[in-house]
Amino acid sequence: MSDVVVTSLSNLKNEVRYGVDHQLITDEPIEAGGEDAGPDPYTLLLAALGSCISMTVTLYAKRKSWPLQRVIVRLRQARIHAADCQECTRADEAYVHRIERSVTFEGNLTEEQRSRLKEIAHKCPAHNTLTSQIVISEIKNGATD
Repeated sequence: MSDVVVTSLSNLKNEVRYGVDHQLITDEPIEAGGEDAGPDPYTLLLAALGSCISMTVTLYAKRKSWPLQRVIVRLRQARIHAADCQECTRADEAYVHRIERSVTFEGNLTEEQRSRLKEIAHKCPAHNTLTSQIVISEIKNGATD
């Protein structure tokens, strides 16, 4: 996996470079002080999760030669009071981030296949990353500050 390099441009707008020659612009909406020139960080996070779910399910269905034609993943994120979170196992923080999702499969699939694809959708690498302990540390291999 290649590095991702984010460089501030103006106001809240950033250029994101990745891979050999790929780039995109991120920003905040106008009501948050940005220029709405691209997706905001939480939109990117949801896009990464939704893309991973779709790719994981598609690869699984291809391996099984199942007639999956399309995967549609709808996501939304909210910050809620920890006391209101019925699924939470820890209540040591005031707020938790909750991601809600809906995954739809199109194609001539049996109910058993649809059920298995729903299980597989919870096993994508991005889902596993977001639900595990995450450590963010400084790069120590000669990067400049």
